[in-house]
Amino acid sequence: MRAKRIGFLLIDGFALMSATSAMEPLRAANMLGGSDRYTLRFLSARGGWQISSVGGAFETEPLAEAAPGFDILFVVAGGDPLTFDDPQVLGWLRRQARAGVPLGGISGGAVILAKAGVLQSRRFTVHWEHLDDLRRAYPAALIERRLFVIDRDRYTCAGGMAALDMMHALITRDHGAALARRVSDWFIHTGIRGAEAPQSSMLAEHYGLRHRALSAAVELMDSHIADPLALEDLAQLSGIGTRQLERLAQEQLGQSVMSFYRQLRLDKADALLQRSNLPLSEVAQTTGFASYGHFSRLFSAHTGQSPKARRAQLHRASKGRAERGDTGRTGTQELGGARTAGRPNGGAESPPDGGPNGSPKDGADGGPDADPRGTDPRS
Repeated sequence: MRAKRIGFLLIDGFALMSATSAMEPLRAANMLGGSDRYTLRFLSARGGWQISSVGGAFETEPLAEAAPGFDILFVVAGGDPLTFDDPQVLGWLRRQARAGVPLGGISGGAVILAKAGVLQSRRFTVHWEHLDDLRRAYPAALIERRLFVIDRDRYTCAGGMAALDMMHALITRDHGAALARRVSDWFIHTGIRGAEAPQSSMLAEHYGLRHRALSAAVELMDSHIADPLALEDLAQLSGIGTRQLERLAQEQLGQSVMSFYRQLRLDKADALLQRSNLPLSEVAQTTGFASYGHFSRLFSAHTGQSPKARRAQLHRASKGRAERGDTGRTGTQELGGARTAGRPNGGAESPPDGGPNGSPKDGADGGPDADPRGTDPRS
């Protein structure tokens, strides 16, 4: 197995704790896994020693000499990243995005990615200190108050110990829950938090999960909303068989694995309708439904309204609050947690309000979705 090539672009004054909380788990995965699973490269705008928030430094390669082909490139920043304005770095990040390199932001690094314009139509998070200022600067940005967000080829976390939690999710995805747990135990970080934990209770606590493997599976689902995993992948990465995973889901969630996964994605779509202006077809794609028509039917059954009707209702409610001078948010407008309570059926399908009709990754409308036990991840 080829080692994944991970780059860390260090911005002057980068947060040292955030950086090492991301780097050290990868080193430990190599050591505990018995082979090199990850290779790490450190970069900066012009190379040389890059000084951290506490004065310690990393020797870095200049961007102009960086070899291509990173599997993930993380930007790590501290201080006030909203004042960052280095055309060389921002232009280089845009070129990496155009080349298809997966990009990540740690602590204030997501702010740098936003300034480079490479987070459009991507959900992301940032350290709480920068959240309000970033929302004012980029009102259309899909910012979430979470520990970490993995949206397709974008990986962002709030910094600090949240970087270790995000790396736990990445190692689980790449090499399974067993190695990820060994890495976390190595750092005496046994209370691994899901993406929804406060920056909210952990997913396991939120859903009352009592089995480690089921908790790992739900964390994987939550980290793969836009690029859903198949049942077989969820089971393998969680360290158990598909039958046992299904049995645990029925016992502790009251439904099949893929039915619960679908509800997570539909709840995320509902939240996006409430706090973004993404075209409906992009909402579908961002939550793992590449076929809009299929998404619309599932959403209507889940909420009792079509996506178009739901958005219209929310806009009317928002306008009413504005006229009353009430700018407060309802609880569901924050993207904190998925709602899995039963919903009324019904609601007519409406056409999308623009945008492409999704990618061909989805199956045909219908298919395994007619059966909630289906294993198709796009169901």
